Amino acid sequence: MKGIFNIFRKDEKAFTGLESAIVLTAFVVVAAVFSYVILGAGFTTSDTAKSTIDEGVKQTTSSVGLAGDVIAKSSENKVNEIILTLQLTAGQSPMDIGVDSSEGMMVVSYSDNAAYEANTTWAQEFIGNNDGDNILEQHEKVQITIQVPEDAMLQRGNMTDVVNREFRLEVKPKVGAIVPISRVTPPQIDNVMNLK
Repeated sequence: MKGIFNIFRKDEKAFTGLESAIVLTAFVVVAAVFSYVILGAGFTTSDTAKSTIDEGVKQTTSSVGLAGDVIAKSSENKVNEIILTLQLTAGQSPMDIGVDSSEGMMVVSYSDNAAYEANTTWAQEFIGNNDGDNILEQHEKVQITIQVPEDAMLQRGNMTDVVNREFRLEVKPKVGAIVPISRVTPPQIDNVMNLK
């Protein structure tokens, strides 16, 4: 009989129901805090990845595009100005292009087989509907007048140097991909030429 009553004796080593509930609650709280920290780190990482992807898409898609013809103006057998019309590409955000090249908001470079100008002199004029600021927005068009660099083939004044001459412009907006424009001067130099 003595063995049967041994199961009812006091044992200090055993857990009571209250103690087990406290330990279980502690495990649950620690697990909840740990999972909150892990999930928070995951959300932060995914937000960083999302913003990186969004910025990459902005940089690789063209924010502006050519809207119309490329016009060259000349005098005394020299091409002095090249005129482009730009507009935002579909779905792009409004873009501040500045008043002219001195503001550095947009860079236009020129190159031919005799010259390279990394930052040409240009001025802008909005045409058609616009709201009067320097920000190119959807459904607005801006005309850019670029001064041909003095050391360019198009400025030589010798008819054989100017006709049938290929040149390249690169429009580099503050945000977005570069817009390359290559044209060839016609066999006859006129005061105003539509370059194909």
